[in-house]
This record gives sequence, C-alpha cells and structure tokens, in this order.
Amino acid sequence: MVPPEAGALPRHPVPLGFVFRSRSKDEQAATVKVSADQPQQPRNPQAPKGRPTPKRSEAQSQRRSLAKTPANRKDATKRQREARRADLARQREALASGDERYLPARDKGPVRRFARDFVDSRFVIAEFFLPLAVVILVLSMIRAGAMQSYVLLLWMVVILLIVLNSIVIGFQLKRQLRKRFPDENLRGAVAYALMRTLQMRRLRLPKPQVKRGERP
Repeated sequence: MVPPEAGALPRHPVPLGFVFRSRSKDEQAATVKVSADQPQQPRNPQAPKGRPTPKRSEAQSQRRSLAKTPANRKDATKRQREARRADLARQREALASGDERYLPARDKGPVRRFARDFVDSRFVIAEFFLPLAVVILVLSMIRAGAMQSYVLLLWMVVILLIVLNSIVIGFQLKRQLRKRFPDENLRGAVAYALMRTLQMRRLRLPKPQVKRGERP
C-alpha cells in the first residue's frame, strides 16, 4: 500500500446529483440577476399589438350602442315604437317636400319620380273624377222630365273620357320610360302613375314638383 504524498488532500467521491443541482441553481440565480440589472425596455409604439386599434369614431359609436342597449323587453319595445314614430314623421315631411331620402319604398327611385312628374305636368281628366261624381250624384236626385236619362248619359261620357285619357297617358309614359330608363326595372310604374291621376293635383302625395305644361 502506497502512503499518500505529503501535503496532498485526500480525495473523496462527490455525488453527481449535487454537482448538477448546484450548477443549475447557480445558472438560474445568474439569469435572474442579469434580468433584474437590465431595465425593462418600453414597447415600440409602431410594433403590432396583435389586433387593430379602433378609430375614435368607431370606439365612440360602440360606447353609444352599448349605452343605448335596452335593459329589458319593455324598454326595447318602447324604443322600437319611438323609432317607428320618428320614421313616420320623416316620411310625412318627405311626402310634403319631395325629399327622396325618406320617401316610402313605393315612391322612391328615379323611375317613380319621372312617372309622378310626367302626370303632374299634364292636364288629366281623371283628376276631376271626384268633383264630377258629386255633380252627377246631385243631378241624379232631380226627378223632373228626362233628367235621369241625361245624368246617365253624362256619367257614361265621363267614364269613357277618363278611360281614353288614361290609355293615352299610359302609352306615352311607357314609351318615355323605356327611352329614359332602358336598364331600370319599370314594373308597376305605369299603374303607379295612373293611380296618381285619380287624385286631385293639390291632394297628391308626394307633392307635385313640376308645373302644368313643364316637361320633366
């Protein structure tokens, strides 16, 4: 047996687990120290955040919509009723002023506007149907002589004139619509105009926007 050299330390076996555990702890401590020493860098404002930033107007509209959200069914019904009243009020004003933005659906569009102007710019017999009907009704109450025969003849003449005048206006309007709006849907425009002729000019809605004799 060889004795150990003088001054040499005895060698003791060191467990491997202790070595690796100590090294890993030292590395973690060093990493924490370095991270603590480095100041936190502020985020670049130009860097993406993962989602687009909403515009101010969009954010305000979202907040308003959330604030206006009804709390219960009663409030929702009340708000729907108020919105419906506001829409009807705007439609009444539009019918009087001719504002295209708030007119009912049946009156909207350039085709319906031209059909109204076409009728309003002409002298139409059908618009006097109601006054003539009242006159004929009064005359029919007279029982003297052959008045009843004259009243019946007058009634037939009025009806015939209205029919003939409506046929002419419908034919002319259809031709003008095909010429001016070849790519538009013209369905129902002629019937819409003829129904308007049955109303007296001052009572028509939307209000006439052209004068008699003024071509649209």
